[in-house]
Amino acid sequence: MARIVITDDAAFMRMQLKDILTKMGHEVVGEAENGLVSVNMVKELQPDLVTMDITMPEMNGVEAVKEIKKIAPNVKIVMCSAMGQQAMVVDAIQAGANDFIVKPFTADRIEDAISKLA
Repeated sequence: MARIVITDDAAFMRMQLKDILTKMGHEVVGEAENGLVSVNMVKELQPDLVTMDITMPEMNGVEAVKEIKKIAPNVKIVMCSAMGQQAMVVDAIQAGANDFIVKPFTADRIEDAISKLA
């Protein structure tokens, strides 16, 4: 079981992910609406894993990955990207993200990505 912070500027996406992750037996310890909030939550809550949207206000997912890896190098990060954001996904992986899932995602794909890392 992993302790997870969900990061997405869309509330319905956070809700959908939380539902899937909770059913898988993980504990969602925080929900962030942008990268800046996510970085602060990682400092405070020390999760095992973070799901990270790419395009968000305040601080985008790639910038957030860089910050999180500085403060918590062992935290696993799964990027959640829309189609057509492959270049940013590559940037995020180079910055330290561990995997990515493409929206709209299936519960199976999330389970696969999380279970590999958790």
